Amino acid sequence: MNLQAPGMKELKPQLDRLDLSRLPRHVAMIMDGNGRWAQARGLDRSAGHYEGVKSVRLATELSSDLGIDFLTLYAFSTENWNRPQQEVDVLMHLIGMAIQQETPDLVKNNVHLRLIGDLERMPEEAWNRLHACEVATAECTGLTLTLALSYSGRRELTRAASEIARAVAEGSLSLSDISEETLARHLHTQGMPDPDLLIRTGGEERISNYLLWQAAYSELYFTPTLWPDFDKSAYLEALINYQGRERRFGKTGDQVKSSHL
Repeated sequence: MNLQAPGMKELKPQLDRLDLSRLPRHVAMIMDGNGRWAQARGLDRSAGHYEGVKSVRLATELSSDLGIDFLTLYAFSTENWNRPQQEVDVLMHLIGMAIQQETPDLVKNNVHLRLIGDLERMPEEAWNRLHACEVATAECTGLTLTLALSYSGRRELTRAASEIARAVAEGSLSLSDISEETLARHLHTQGMPDPDLLIRTGGEERISNYLLWQAAYSELYFTPTLWPDFDKSAYLEALINYQGRERRFGKTGDQVKSSHL
């Protein structure tokens, strides 16, 4: 853990409550509440999206400093295309510009950017900036920061099922060989571990078509904090709460305890 990173000393009381040997390997987040944050201040919804970029930076910095391996952010769902066109345009421009501006720091901090979702729907300008960052950080070996863009968990599973059915029809895969691992290899998140912890800000308590397969055994953490207010302290509270859970994966508590002896 990098205690010398900016702002880490102020977080020492919370860091002292954190067991660094039991951190989640993969944290997923649903970044909700940007629009409501802005409206509560009499601002246009787009102002909340701009403010929310700061929270993305903070979550990325803390994940990297703590040594968490994977951070996956729900940046834009397929359903979000149905929002007012002006808001969609602002979001697409903001996502592209923010990643372009952050690219030098991502490289400096050894953070690898990964993009998942139906990326062919992305506007060319935003896609070019995002892809340039993905290429620039391809050799980074620290935190993997994944942005789920134009993403739908149901569509991801449908696509995976279609690819597996095609392989069976072509004879390159037999029905008897289909397993959970087979399906996982056809998901956008291929090669990534499932999320240990899924955090949703903004007060809603649902996962909204996000990582439906991958989150089967994730610990869920819901907070009323709106995304622009989700700072490093709020993130640490989520991690501390996570460490208070007993992850049983279908086993009894006694079985879990005996396996740790």
